[in-house]
Amino acid sequence: MRPVAGNRVTLLRNGAEFFPALVSAIDSASEDVRLETYIFAADEAGRDVGGALMRAARRGVRVRVMIDGFGSRELAPEFVAELRAAGVVVQRFRPERGWFSFRRSRLRRLHRKIALVDARVGFVGGINILDDHSGHGRAAPRYDYAVRLEGPILGEIYPVVHRLWWLVATLSGKERQPGFLPPEVHPGPAGLTTAAFVYRDNFRHRHDIEAMYLGAIRGARREILVACAYFMPGWRVRHALMEAAGRGVRIAIVVQGWSDHRVFQNASRVLYSALLDHGIEIYEYERSELHAKAAVVDGRWATVGSSNLDPFSLFLAREANVAVYSESFAREVRDSIDREIHGGARAVPRLLWKRRAWTERIAGWLAYGYARLAMGIAGIGRRWN
Repeated sequence: MRPVAGNRVTLLRNGAEFFPALVSAIDSASEDVRLETYIFAADEAGRDVGGALMRAARRGVRVRVMIDGFGSRELAPEFVAELRAAGVVVQRFRPERGWFSFRRSRLRRLHRKIALVDARVGFVGGINILDDHSGHGRAAPRYDYAVRLEGPILGEIYPVVHRLWWLVATLSGKERQPGFLPPEVHPGPAGLTTAAFVYRDNFRHRHDIEAMYLGAIRGARREILVACAYFMPGWRVRHALMEAAGRGVRIAIVVQGWSDHRVFQNASRVLYSALLDHGIEIYEYERSELHAKAAVVDGRWATVGSSNLDPFSLFLAREANVAVYSESFAREVRDSIDREIHGGARAVPRLLWKRRAWTERIAGWLAYGYARLAMGIAGIGRRWN
């Protein structure tokens, strides 16, 4: 993690702010567009982004899109063919080979969400190319974040995106495709914000995001706020949170109240008791689907990205976060999380949680055992302990 000064970092809340900014940037592209995403859906949002990608390719811009083979497995082949016909080069990261073949590598997904345009603007966050209202059937939009980036930090992101493109292209035998080289990245100062691009891969950067969180938590003196869709951190992060609470730091964690993965949610709830016993506040978000991955420490440091605090994000998937060292940005993220806590979340009371029905306790421990088994099969059980 290398903090870089001279950036402009703009917080984008939900798809309502993210997609117009992304489409506008792509429509202004003159040379190169790169997009990585876990889910690309051919819904209204996907059609808007896809239309911008196709317009850029037709006017001669090099457009490269990488989608995850599992997360985007339902993307219609006709839509992919439409993109390719317009000149968009589409690659799949680890394409699915069938539902009945289980391999550890199947869990090593491309979960990060990154877009880069002409070496002058970038986007990093947790928002898939997926409409805010898809999948959960609720009136309120999905709760999520991304950041728009300008400045020298782009020089940290481009090599990471290009390296993965080169790796997948080489393994698929497409390394000789035209226009393969990335654009030259010489971004000058664009603002006053210091930020760092922090990513996780399965090579040299396997523990970078976990280390980023541990450093921030261990350095906290007043307050830690976390909004996390899938919260099941390993022992090191849990211990750091409980230590911070023990030295008087106020800690509030916002997790999903409505979840698209009920087994995982029940497993993560097994951790509530120990956290509540240490005075850590837990809120379950109920207004809509919580998909955010953000945190603020002491009103001075904040992170937004794709990585959950769970074993699959921290130990298996390719993830990307931006850490921002700015009081004004941290205050903006803190205020946003605080509004969601007061407007859409339900506090988990310690005493009532202790008295919950025995059927809920059994369901939780069964789910926890299932999650531990999955971690063992994936080879990450010891690292999570």
